[in-house]
Amino acid sequence: MSDTLLAMLDDRLRAQRQDFDSIPVIDISGIRDGSDRETAARGMNWALANTGFMYVKGHGVPEALIDGTFAAARDFFALPDAVKMPLHITKSGQALRGYTELFGENTNPGVTRDFKECFDIGIEYEGLTGPFHGRNQWPDLPGFKDTLSAYLDAMLATARTVLEGIAVSLDLPHDYFAQKMTQPVMIQRLLHYPSQAGQIDESMIGIGAHTDYGLMTILAQDDVGGLQVMNRAGQWVEASPIPGTFVVNISDLVQRLTNDAYLANLHRVVNTSGRQRYSMPCFVDCDIDAVIEPLPSCVTEAAPLVYAPVQCGMHKMSRYAATFPHLAAE
Repeated sequence: MSDTLLAMLDDRLRAQRQDFDSIPVIDISGIRDGSDRETAARGMNWALANTGFMYVKGHGVPEALIDGTFAAARDFFALPDAVKMPLHITKSGQALRGYTELFGENTNPGVTRDFKECFDIGIEYEGLTGPFHGRNQWPDLPGFKDTLSAYLDAMLATARTVLEGIAVSLDLPHDYFAQKMTQPVMIQRLLHYPSQAGQIDESMIGIGAHTDYGLMTILAQDDVGGLQVMNRAGQWVEASPIPGTFVVNISDLVQRLTNDAYLANLHRVVNTSGRQRYSMPCFVDCDIDAVIEPLPSCVTEAAPLVYAPVQCGMHKMSRYAATFPHLAAE
């Protein structure tokens, strides 16, 4: 069936189909092996100042691991609710790990209901509990835990590589972020978006318009598409999947760090493909008690100070409380 038969989009949900010449593909292999951080950093500087998004290739994560993790995601979301709901995120306390059902999280509350379900895990640090730390909840699926754990390890390594490039792009030491990430908060999320049909408006889409929380997001998306990014002119543009790459976008703490020189950009998901969409965003943060404040080099007479210092954990929890109904009620 054609998309026109499946869905009739409100005009405000239409995105332009473009080649994304303005969002470059950055090769990070030179950062990984230490041979050339500067070339990638220059590309990152332009991308993050103008779009807040980039594709990265040369990341070194095996395709077999990515494919296996997507397969694990499809297996999990195919389980009946009676199996998924006992793993609900509310059962993990402040660790905030587990399953969230359709409409259980709303990223643009009051405007959009999020037509998605998700499953979150994180790094388990021995003896460390509290907000965003604790034990994962695992489904009884063969190989699921091992696959997701290996993928999260790969995302941490990729995050450290990308953040080296971002640091160099800001004329900082390449290990600037590493110093704030001794026990980083890492949330690996699996997402499932049912396709929508009929008359569709902004009141219910895959994910409502939002910026991400923390430092950055590393996203693996399948070939279905549906991710939309707002450009500087306020137009929604499709972030079409490119094989062999991750989509990386900076989050609000990097925008604060750069005093708005880098843009944590609005994005959303509208799935009218007629197919199930799966994606795997990894949300990357500093240590829970790390403090982020604008860099002195980013505060000038032309760009006066905008932000006060924030503690990463408290900032992240305040953002979560605005999107998860069970936290807002506490």
